[in-house]
Amino acid sequence: MAKDKVKIIALTACPVGVAHTYMAAENLQKAGEKMGVDIKVETHGSIGVENQASAEEIAAADGIIIASDTNLDRTRFQGKPMVNVAVKEGIRQPEALIQRIIDGDAAVFGEANVAQESEETKSKDRENPIYRHLMNGVSYMVPFVVVGGLLIAIALTIGGEPTAGGIVIPEGSFWVSIEAIGGIAMSLMVPIFSAFIAYSIADRPGLVPGMIGGFIAADGSFYGSEAGAGFIGGIITGFLAGYVALWLKKVKVPKAMQSVMPIIFIPIISSLVVGLLFILLIGQPIAGFFEMLTNWLAGMQGASSIVLAMILGAMIAVDMGGPFNKVAFLFGAGMIAEGNYEIMGPIAVAICVPPLALGLASMTMKNKFTKGESETGKASFTMGLFGITEGAIPFASQDPLRVIPSIIIGSMAGAVVASLGSVGNRVAHGGPIVAVLGAVDNVIMFFVAVVVGVAVTMLMLQLLKKDLERTPEVAVAGADAGDGSGSMNQVSSVGSRHESEVVPAPTTPDKANEINQLSDILTEDMIQLELESTTKEEVMDELIAQLARSGKVTSHEAFKKAILSREAESTTGIGMTIAIPHGKSSAVTEPSVVFGRQTKGVDWESVDGEPAKLIFMIAVPTANQSDAHLKILQMLSRRLMDDQFRTDLLNAQTTEEAYDLIKTIS
Repeated sequence: MAKDKVKIIALTACPVGVAHTYMAAENLQKAGEKMGVDIKVETHGSIGVENQASAEEIAAADGIIIASDTNLDRTRFQGKPMVNVAVKEGIRQPEALIQRIIDGDAAVFGEANVAQESEETKSKDRENPIYRHLMNGVSYMVPFVVVGGLLIAIALTIGGEPTAGGIVIPEGSFWVSIEAIGGIAMSLMVPIFSAFIAYSIADRPGLVPGMIGGFIAADGSFYGSEAGAGFIGGIITGFLAGYVALWLKKVKVPKAMQSVMPIIFIPIISSLVVGLLFILLIGQPIAGFFEMLTNWLAGMQGASSIVLAMILGAMIAVDMGGPFNKVAFLFGAGMIAEGNYEIMGPIAVAICVPPLALGLASMTMKNKFTKGESETGKASFTMGLFGITEGAIPFASQDPLRVIPSIIIGSMAGAVVASLGSVGNRVAHGGPIVAVLGAVDNVIMFFVAVVVGVAVTMLMLQLLKKDLERTPEVAVAGADAGDGSGSMNQVSSVGSRHESEVVPAPTTPDKANEINQLSDILTEDMIQLELESTTKEEVMDELIAQLARSGKVTSHEAFKKAILSREAESTTGIGMTIAIPHGKSSAVTEPSVVFGRQTKGVDWESVDGEPAKLIFMIAVPTANQSDAHLKILQMLSRRLMDDQFRTDLLNAQTTEEAYDLIKTIS
């Protein structure tokens, strides 16, 4: 009897979820067909999961291949031989990966006595694992910060009343419930942050100890502190839980225990280790340190008010709601009870400076913050108005070495101005809301201090934060800079209008659903077989100029900014001599593609180090709602995996020949 075909399930994913995802899928599919293997490839792209494997298909599979640069849920594959590599290996070595399954050279997922990751994955993890794990926690934490902060702000604004003990919502009021819901979200912030740091390190076995450790870190009552350890404590417990769970996963145990290790023994043991370490060893020294800090601040009352204001401003900003912040805040609140309102005044200013400044910066400094950060910034700014410093945490978590020094200096500046202006605050709260409700003495100087603090913070961010673009924008076609570079001298059809002026593209029907093949949006006149440019940016300018001449782009500079912004996220040089730069912009009139060929090759920082010779530039209007660029990228990625197709395109002698080839892309 003939032996049944080997059956394999493969998953592919890349951080952006477009080109590399589908390139790896196509190569694995082709390699499987060539090797006589029955392979099903499940893609995890920007538009979601496609070609998903069923439970029956997984049960029948002889092995699993995961080619991914993101964390995918692997629990479906318990007990299956698994090869786990970076997505680039799926592109470069699909046959070798399949051969490992055929040869039995794959660890069984779920067995604790074998390493789950291949050498390729371990190498990938060594690139920058701390940052990657931290960002995983941040991505899950941000919604809790936003939802909790805004609900509390709404409740305080509409239902709050200023009292000697702070802004209070009267008991029995409907707004008490709204504030409570917001409080729940905020209380979950640190546990969620910690849990998903641990999850990124150890997969699901790290989730429970990370969550429990984060809860303990946030609740100082476990280790004798009125203020918890805040998000800094969450970082400590997250990494501690993750690495303890990861170590336990590698401990050799009897075969009978292997199936229950991930769901019983690892979570229990790691939760106990992390919890007891924080309660008995880590938490108590933290509590003692902050008690000493409180006493030190109390002893400074007779010292210079300027020095005290600087210290309090720095403490408020350094951990944004964490233990340092709480010590300074509680010290100020205690002074109110003694009739000293001029301690709480600088604190009230410092409290709102970080979220206000980062909110404004993210919305105005387009070269420093991504579009996603700009959206987060809107919520951060709103929280700042209501004295919720935690609104700055998402920014500080992503770039602590630049953001935290900026907000510390800004908050110190604001606090000093408030102290010099004799700003007092009669309630234990901060932000412009306390001034609006009449709790602040010397209101004008309060707002002056806030403006100064915000301005100083934004100046620091401008100096410290790196630009998003890898390369600065240069003069472009039609601009009057006149640098004379060869690729810049094309004249756009936009006429005499200056290129920096963004001309709104005319409203056109959404063509995404009409794109069945690439030739629907790439005409023969959009093919350049002899690009003159020899650098990445010059090639971009040459192709954008072609789009402008054809009326597809109304502003060279505006569209180039979109292209560079996308390029800053990760290179669009996808390997095998191919680059697919793409961008969305209001300067684009309709979904379009221009193709250029540079036979000598251009350094595009491609994943395989090869120079790019075949460059497809995709332009999509911002208003396009159908993800046309994703559809186009999928078409291109799949077709360009064909070695013969690439060779034919490189050897095409005329634009007619090249266009006949491009018409086969669908």
